[in-house]
Amino acid sequence: MSSWSPKPGDEKVEQSSAERIRDAALKCFAVHGTATTSLRQIAGEAGVSIGLVQHHYGTKTRLIEVVDQHVLAVLGASLATPASPPSDSVDEFGQRVISLILQQPDVIDYIGRTLIDGNPIGAVIFDDLVAMGEARWKQRADQHLTAPDLDHTWAALNPLILVLGAITMRTHLDRHLPEPFTSTTQLTRWQDAVNILIRDGQLRHGDEPLP
Repeated sequence: MSSWSPKPGDEKVEQSSAERIRDAALKCFAVHGTATTSLRQIAGEAGVSIGLVQHHYGTKTRLIEVVDQHVLAVLGASLATPASPPSDSVDEFGQRVISLILQQPDVIDYIGRTLIDGNPIGAVIFDDLVAMGEARWKQRADQHLTAPDLDHTWAALNPLILVLGAITMRTHLDRHLPEPFTSTTQLTRWQDAVNILIRDGQLRHGDEPLP
């Protein structure tokens, strides 16, 4: 049982320490996996006592659940389809992916780890991303922007494969790039290349008739 107990007026301190522990757990899980990470490792990463970790979360299972919920919330906030379509939805989405990679590196690492390890949350994350992709391509189809012979299932899956493949294999990509994949220059270069593939392969060209 934890020996730590909150004092009156410590609500903000509690919230701050809880978030610090959650973020430390996210980082540890991303690097080592959930199975081999201990609460002691998480406490060390967060710079707190193991008693404080147990006070906030009790068990590692509960902490994993909180990290999973946080990751899903970040993805939803970062990548959900906007109600009003932007003028260039391909470029706009690419910019959001780059911002997510740059601003939430631990979330990106965690996603890659869960997909490789085959954790149940990996399937949830993948399915949520597919649903977001399907929503984006339906929006484009409703605007008559998609190629007439487009396979709508693969329209959602192919861009996702390009993104997740780059995330999970970026250490290998780094050997073939002049600077790390996660540098702003290389991410922009990657986005431009992916955008060309999507525009040429999945969007309607100007000379194609409307349905």
